Amino acid sequence: MTDLRAITVRDTDLEALKEAEGRIAVFVTPEGKMSQGARRLNRLTKGAIARAVESAAFEKVKVSGLMTLAWPAGLTAEAVDIVKLARKPTIEEARKAGAGLAKAGRTAMLLLAEGTARAEDVALGVALRSYAFTDHKSDKGDAFGDVTVMVSKPDEVRPRLETARAVAEGVVFTRDLVSEPANVLTTTEFAARLEALRDLGLEVEVIEEDRMHELGMGAYLSVSQGSESPAKLVVMRWKGGAEGDAPLALVGKGVVFDTGGISLKPAAGMEEMTMDMGGAGVVAGVMKALALRKAKANVTGLVGIVENMPDGRASRPGDIVKSMKGDTIEIINTDAEGRLVLADVLWYAQEHENPAAMVDLATLTGACIIALGHENAAYFSTDDAFGADFAKAAKTEGEGVWPLPFGAGYAKQIETPLADIKNTGGRPAGTITAAEFLKVFVKDEMPWIHIDIAGVARVSSETTLAPKGATGWGVMALNRLVADRYES
Repeated sequence: MTDLRAITVRDTDLEALKEAEGRIAVFVTPEGKMSQGARRLNRLTKGAIARAVESAAFEKVKVSGLMTLAWPAGLTAEAVDIVKLARKPTIEEARKAGAGLAKAGRTAMLLLAEGTARAEDVALGVALRSYAFTDHKSDKGDAFGDVTVMVSKPDEVRPRLETARAVAEGVVFTRDLVSEPANVLTTTEFAARLEALRDLGLEVEVIEEDRMHELGMGAYLSVSQGSESPAKLVVMRWKGGAEGDAPLALVGKGVVFDTGGISLKPAAGMEEMTMDMGGAGVVAGVMKALALRKAKANVTGLVGIVENMPDGRASRPGDIVKSMKGDTIEIINTDAEGRLVLADVLWYAQEHENPAAMVDLATLTGACIIALGHENAAYFSTDDAFGADFAKAAKTEGEGVWPLPFGAGYAKQIETPLADIKNTGGRPAGTITAAEFLKVFVKDEMPWIHIDIAGVARVSSETTLAPKGATGWGVMALNRLVADRYES
């Protein structure tokens, strides 16, 4: 598993600048105003900082961007990175600046941030963009050096940085899980990694297949019956709120590998189906973040972990299975398996955890990528206020979301004469009909949000805060939702 880059906060020590090793980052406003520390650095470099800031080249640097002075005279440091950033930047600007610094070099870094608000967000950007999944590489590259953040009031910044670090730990945990190959992250190994979260104070319960049979989880079990790996339902409980308060339930699809089953996927690109447990990965990351920062809320994470394989025992198109709720489902396409898992886990959450509200996440439909690309996740909500709170949290954290509708016409697409419903409504509005399927298993009075993260869980090119690959999308947004709606 990936270790976060070490980041510490200390009081500003201008006398230490001359001998600081590695890189020094100094922040200058778009108008060219320098803090006391920047002016001190300018004197040490015999005016090089000021000359750079007054240059036409720096004028072209965008906000959150940087200009690098290599091997500046008067300093031990190998480089000074001059970052263009307002003294009171937005969260997005601060994190983007940190990400740029992470890409600038791997050596030790001193952030001279005594005149900049949101130093913790700059540090978060550094931490997240320094990520690399190298567990299976012989050459892991040079290690990242430690980061020191100099601020004028370290006692105020330190707790905010600790909270940011907890969230970053959750994001990195999710990225690692999504990046693992299926021969490593088996259903059993996934459950074991979640059981290890007990060390952070989470209650973790693993429900095995024999208990699922007793509970009547026929939809869920129909997905696993073609695999040698057993299905695992893992329930993680964080009880940081008032005793007796109903928890928020977070539900994640955890298909560790999806061949499509008997409805076999094409070979091209199938190797990427290791990421089909992305929803469960996000839930796991959020639960880790909440535990690390000691969130004052009650939250339960439930993840349905399974593998979808073709086999003589595998489900067939045309099979009819019975859900835990009692509704029967005609399986039209065995590659529409995630909704079968979520159907039973959502019902289990309502029956056994009695949540105040539910959110589920899943890499559910390729149609979502066609509709929204890799910029936004689709979301649906049965409660307007709940949905608005989530959208606000996602926007604050810079994680794109876009609402899609429910509707009777869409629900009609999953009707069938042979069972209560069928598991796919065909190509038209595939993301919406998948949400309509899940809605059948949500009680009318339950506030619920469904998030389809098919296009954002893993991307083929780098983002501001992540390299190519797993993004950890959703951990920050859901952590923010918990903080704003259930802790404030």
